[in-house]
Amino acid sequence: GVKTTGCSGMAYVLEFVDEADNDDAVFENHGVSLIVDPKSLVYIDGTVMDFVKEGLNEGFEFKNPNIAGECGCGESFTV
Repeated sequence: GVKTTGCSGMAYVLEFVDEADNDDAVFENHGVSLIVDPKSLVYIDGTVMDFVKEGLNEGFEFKNPNIAGECGCGESFTV
């Protein structure tokens, strides 16, 4: 999902959950389930998520077509 934080307003949040709530959206790919709460879904519609390794760094990368701007450090965004 997303949460309100940072200088641009929003940031992605990844958490482990045991099961989805009835109103959550569930996306499955390569045996992995991604559960998104309905309030966050509008901000990430059309987003592509990937796991990227660059040198010693690795982590999730989000390509969100809804982003209107990002903060200088890249930790938060606005739509």
